[in-house]
Amino acid sequence: MPMIDVYAPDDLFPVDADHELGRELTHAVLRAEGVATPGPFHLDNTAAFIHRLPATAVSTANTPSSRTVRVQIVTPPGSLDREGQKQIVREATGIIARLSGDESQASRTWVILTEAAEGGWGLAGTAFGVEEFTALAQAAAARG
Repeated sequence: MPMIDVYAPDDLFPVDADHELGRELTHAVLRAEGVATPGPFHLDNTAAFIHRLPATAVSTANTPSSRTVRVQIVTPPGSLDREGQKQIVREATGIIARLSGDESQASRTWVILTEAAEGGWGLAGTAFGVEEFTALAQAAAARG
């Protein structure tokens, strides 16, 4: 159950692109985690936060209003192996470039992967680690 944050200038994506951006990034990270057929357990518990920032709030040392995008994906412990990391960085970058309508956006898109510490993922008052996530997934699978 990853959490996804996208930080971008407010005019980079079409006005109505937020849901599509969140949906596509969610499916991409789940694929990278090895979830072949995501069900409600995965789709209802993965959140994407689209942060549209004023153009002047994104800058580099040389560019006061940069078109840089940061995608941060936080995953539970052990969710992504090395191939999964490569896959999600490639796919997320492609999604950002395509939805922005500018393929050159890929060169200005950073994907930051963060793995939560064991027990460092909390929901509903529970600090989840590998053991708790495994039990949660098994319970969801048993419900169908």
